Amino acid sequence: MDQNLLTIGAFAARSRLSPKALRLYDRLGLLAPAYVDEVSGYRYYRADQAERARTVALLRQLDMPLARIAEVVAAEGSSAAALLTAYWADAEARFASQRTLAEFLRGRLSGRSSEMYGKFVVETVEVPEVVVLTETRHTLAAELPAWIPASLGRLEEGARACGGVSAAPFVVYHSEVSQESDGPAESCVPVADGAAARAWADGPGRARETRVRVEPARRLAYTRITKAQVAHPQILAAFEAVEAWVAEQGLTLDGPCREVYFTDWDSAGPEDAVCDVAFPVR
Repeated sequence: MDQNLLTIGAFAARSRLSPKALRLYDRLGLLAPAYVDEVSGYRYYRADQAERARTVALLRQLDMPLARIAEVVAAEGSSAAALLTAYWADAEARFASQRTLAEFLRGRLSGRSSEMYGKFVVETVEVPEVVVLTETRHTLAAELPAWIPASLGRLEEGARACGGVSAAPFVVYHSEVSQESDGPAESCVPVADGAAARAWADGPGRARETRVRVEPARRLAYTRITKAQVAHPQILAAFEAVEAWVAEQGLTLDGPCREVYFTDWDSAGPEDAVCDVAFPVR
């Protein structure tokens, strides 16, 4: 055995961690001893392992999953920093969504939903008739975060063969979508060339049962929400706020509700506006 190795007690003191923590890191595969005595089972460490031990401890304080910690400490230099940056961006988005959810639940539990609606600014807008490529699917709320971008991505690809996307993509909920109810929901991408859209739907789009229809001109009552607010169930507060405003204004709902996505989702931060929650009204 190398005489320069440190006992677990000496290494614990150098790394400012407890022997219990070091045994845990070994068991989790995050920091293996340099040498384990086969007879006594004693663990020994190299002095240069102290930095890795401290890094693991700090990453655990960020609530980073063990598998992600293993990736970070196995990487080097800028690669390790990039992995940490990506993790923290995901964490900030999750915290923003959870904060919005907590506000939604606080209003629900306190019986002050009407006060919560006051946080949303509701306006109306006239939208013209458009031809849209569409995909329709029965889906539960938990499946929406995967299905919406995937379906809109496919339709936008088709739109590029049909003169391009002519207006903001949107998703129509023809019936309730929740943890128990599966809609259906319809992804829609407006296109510039209706004839080309029909040809594309009959060709490459047939595998996904892509359809073409005319979305009539409408008056929409809408409120603009952030990326963090899009998550279910907190987005329900935005829908309810628009419904309450419509009733207060003496208007009548004139079609199914929808989400209109007017900016690039991937490049948006948690607090950036990304979506209009809207109802057709008359």
